[in-house]
Amino acid sequence: LSLFVFQVLVNIGNHFDLASSIFVAPRKGIYSFSFHVVKVYNRQTIQVSLMQNGYPVISAFAGDQDVTREAASNGVLLHMEREDKVHLKLERGNLMGGWKYSTFSGFLVFPL
Repeated sequence: LSLFVFQVLVNIGNHFDLASSIFVAPRKGIYSFSFHVVKVYNRQTIQVSLMQNGYPVISAFAGDQDVTREAASNGVLLHMEREDKVHLKLERGNLMGGWKYSTFSGFLVFPL
């Protein structure tokens, strides 16, 4: 059994739920999201997708077999309605060491 501790650095309004790792939009608007995932000691391909309301929006891949650490990053601007949900999903592979080497950020750019 492995236990990974997630650290939330900023969560004004508590719209990111740590228990479910889901961000819920507090209002309609344009939001910016980015993520950076590090694959550690893992000789396989990983694919991470940013999901909006259960559907993949963008993905990032890391699949070099000859390195012990490799990063996959991506970012997007999304039009979101109030209560829309965003989270990261590991679509393929395993993250050795869990998510502890990874970051996920989001913020409201422009309210509508």
